[in-house]
Amino acid sequence: MRFNPKYSIVAIVLSLFFAGCAPKSNTIELFNGQNLDGWVNHGEEKWYVEDGLLVCESGPAAQYGYLSTEDFYDDFELTLDFKQDANGNSGVFIRSTVEGTKVSGWQVEVAPPGDNTGGIYESYGRGWLIQPDPEKDKVLKMGEWNTLKIRVEGPEVTTWLNGTQMVHLVDEKIGAGKGAVALQIHDGGGIKVSWKNIKLTPIVAE
Repeated sequence: MRFNPKYSIVAIVLSLFFAGCAPKSNTIELFNGQNLDGWVNHGEEKWYVEDGLLVCESGPAAQYGYLSTEDFYDDFELTLDFKQDANGNSGVFIRSTVEGTKVSGWQVEVAPPGDNTGGIYESYGRGWLIQPDPEKDKVLKMGEWNTLKIRVEGPEVTTWLNGTQMVHLVDEKIGAGKGAVALQIHDGGGIKVSWKNIKLTPIVAE
């Protein structure tokens, strides 16, 4: 068949037109898979990148440690994958600030089986705000990759673990909060957790 350059030009023009019409994603890759650019380390515990993964590990001090985003985020949907390599007592903080190793804000729990992964805890405040139903704990895959999703909009927080909704909370104090996203390593030692695919999509009011 003879090549017709006219049809080729038309195809290029159409492809450019539809590409321009395609919706643009505003999703932010919080972890680039190479280094800790965009993050701040609080404390003496270990945070490092290995084989494209973000790893937290207890250091000699075996104290609390946090890795927070430089930027603050208000309303968003956050998804990430985590694997509890050892112990696994950790968490994901929302709208939180850290001074030294004292955090002010709210934690979506990441913990070993039976310890309320997906629940919401207020550090240095009211403590547990909501815990998942115990039967939902079976969706946690200890020692394997898990997907955690957190949706924060105004005073509402919803969490999912491996596609199962864990909790839904409406709390005015959270609604007034301002701060960063932060990963936690618990005190006590012996903890190692790997993280990847940390993606945040801001929720923009229409």
